[in-house]
Amino acid sequence: MSIIDLIIAGLAAIAAGMVNAIAGGGTLITFPVLTALGVPAIAANVTNTVSLCPGYLGGSWAQSKDLKGQKTRILLLVPAAILGGIAGGILLLVTGERLFRSLVPWLILFASILLAIQEPLRKKLIKKQPSAKSVSGIAGSTIAIVPAAVYGGYFGAGLGVILIATLGLLHEDSLIRLNALKQLLSLSVNVAAAFFFVFSGHVYWLVAAIMAVCALFGGMAGGKLAGKFSPVVLRWVIVTIGVTVAVIYFISD
Repeated sequence: MSIIDLIIAGLAAIAAGMVNAIAGGGTLITFPVLTALGVPAIAANVTNTVSLCPGYLGGSWAQSKDLKGQKTRILLLVPAAILGGIAGGILLLVTGERLFRSLVPWLILFASILLAIQEPLRKKLIKKQPSAKSVSGIAGSTIAIVPAAVYGGYFGAGLGVILIATLGLLHEDSLIRLNALKQLLSLSVNVAAAFFFVFSGHVYWLVAAIMAVCALFGGMAGGKLAGKFSPVVLRWVIVTIGVTVAVIYFISD
């Protein structure tokens, strides 16, 4: 890739980091940019997953205090997330470039829909009476997390929405605590998939390194600007971009 391409990828990562900090959906920016720069679809997805790990780590660290009292959940759900992330990564690499390319517009459209329903879902979860106790059993939630983690390891966009919806349906707890758990599970899925991808030969390491640093700075900037932007408006902008990109992929294929 040329220096101009690397700069574009870095700027996309900054934008994605800011968007993730304010509203979520940053992958819907970085993935299409990478493919537009000529990176093959699977390599773009793999590189994107690796580059996002520092951002997830920062988010989990920032919310670590809200994980107190959730030791049992963490001990059971994190291994499930790790196994699901690895399984999703394996599934991605055995899919093949042509098949994955044909699935890309559907995956982007699915992620856009998830992002669109994020706010109504959040409001619905807030209405639930908070309680520190699980109402469905840890075993049930562990099983339910696995397919979400597989999806996260396979593509990743919209993973946070799937996880918070699953946790909200299976546990009666405050949204803040569940969101912290969601962040840790997202980190687990991405790190597991990224660790597997390291040995795949599909990672564009220079691009991944630049994007990781840029996404981290973008996330920090987004955190400071969060109060100055409307997350709802920004979310719908990203949804519109995602749907538009999906249509472009449909037409081009």
